[in-house]
Amino acid sequence: MMALRNIKFLITGTLFGIVFVKSEVISWFRIQEMFRLQSFHMYGIIGSAVVVGMISVFIIRKFRIKTIEGEAVHIHTKTFNKGYVYGGLIFGVGWAITGACPGPLFAQIGTGATVIVIPLLSAIFGTWVYGKFKGKLTH
Repeated sequence: MMALRNIKFLITGTLFGIVFVKSEVISWFRIQEMFRLQSFHMYGIIGSAVVVGMISVFIIRKFRIKTIEGEAVHIHTKTFNKGYVYGGLIFGVGWAITGACPGPLFAQIGTGATVIVIPLLSAIFGTWVYGKFKGKLTH
C-alpha cells in the first residue's frame, strides 16, 4: 500500500530525469563548456531556475501559500557564513572534475554512464561525513 502512495514520486522523478536528459543538463560536455566559459547553455538553465525560484518564494510569501496538508510554509532567512563559500568551492571543484552534480546523478546513470556511480557513492559518503561532524561545524 505504501508503494502505491509513493508512485507519484517515482513518476515525477522519471519525468524530471527525462527533462534533464533532453535539455542536456546531464551532459558532461555541456558541464565542461560551462566551466570553461565556452557556452551560455548551462548558465541559461541555472539562471532560469534561480528566477523561477525567486518568483515562487515571492508568491509563497505574498499569498501565504500553504502545503498540501494545509500547513503554513516558513522560509527562514539565512545569515552569511564563510562556510558557504568553502562548501561552494568544494562543490564546484567536484562538479567540474566529475561532470556530475548531485541532482542529475541518477539520470546520468540511467543513460548508461555507469562511471557516475563513483560520484554517487562519493556524494553519499560526503553526506554521511557532514552528518557525523555537523555538530562541530559553524552554521
